[in-house]
Amino acid sequence: MTSHALADLPLARSSVARAAQLREVPDVIAHALADTRTRVLAVRDGGLLLAEAEAEADVTGAVLRWLDADAARDLLAAADGPDAPHAAVTGPDPEAWLLLGAEDDGACVLAVRLPDRHPLPARGEPADVLVHLPDGPVARGSWRSLRTVGAALPAHDAGLATAAVALDTWHDRHPRCPRCGTPTRVAQAGWSRVCDVDGSEHYPRTDPAVIMAVVDDADRLLLGHATAWQAGRWSTLAGFVEAGESAEQAVRREVHEETGVLVGDVEYAGSQPWPFPGSLMLGFRARATSTLVQVDGVEMADARWFTRDGLASAVASGEVLLPGPTSIARALVEQWFGRPIAG
Repeated sequence: MTSHALADLPLARSSVARAAQLREVPDVIAHALADTRTRVLAVRDGGLLLAEAEAEADVTGAVLRWLDADAARDLLAAADGPDAPHAAVTGPDPEAWLLLGAEDDGACVLAVRLPDRHPLPARGEPADVLVHLPDGPVARGSWRSLRTVGAALPAHDAGLATAAVALDTWHDRHPRCPRCGTPTRVAQAGWSRVCDVDGSEHYPRTDPAVIMAVVDDADRLLLGHATAWQAGRWSTLAGFVEAGESAEQAVRREVHEETGVLVGDVEYAGSQPWPFPGSLMLGFRARATSTLVQVDGVEMADARWFTRDGLASAVASGEVLLPGPTSIARALVEQWFGRPIAG
């Protein structure tokens, strides 16, 4: 096994500083919204607002619809409806705004969280509505799932979009204190929540998961087909790290539980944030010490060893559908394969 780590992965790239020191600045969101340099991306239900031309076409070369502060405020007001409190009186709603970072010139980058009244279609299909303001379209576009467009976004935007989707999902799913059940309030410009009853602070949850390219002494790759997947879908094995377990132990346990294969050496390869809803995928290369495959029949319906020629042929014929280009799973497969795989 080679020792080099994976190259920068989709959804793991950003040239924007997170600027954590700004999160404690009083009224940082209000100041950012008053700055004409501030740029805002819109996030809703795991989806992002794309420019219209890219939204209607193939996702290759996708471009986010960046908004200025005024357009973002208008978009939020239209989504909230006429009965919502006026921002000029109440100030920016802390539930609606996230500070994602700052550019090199100090300009802030924000996300505006829109309500999920109209969830995105299943499987990341483009939404069939355009975003309009009371006086007309703010900037024509359409919603796309981060799953769909993440790999096509430029590096600068991919990391920002990932953070926005991860934070938006966390706020949606964790509005109450896990200790006492009281509704919490947003703090640190969207990066924490505070319970005013018991004083506890809560931060976005990241669940560690392992994903592994398992090879045997013949340099064959072990891929599995999960019971919940569509016909033909194959991928590297993966699973969550359990309490009190190291990542390396999790690799060995998951591989054995799902396929019966024993693993010896485990080598870290790289990681990828996976905000669906909030995981950190830790990628590994692992050396099998046995080759007999016995799937568990519960999580894994089938698993088998592939040679490079065998995998290329199966992909070309449509027998095998590989993970999407956004995923660390695809990166691990292609690192073993030695080059990108068409299909």
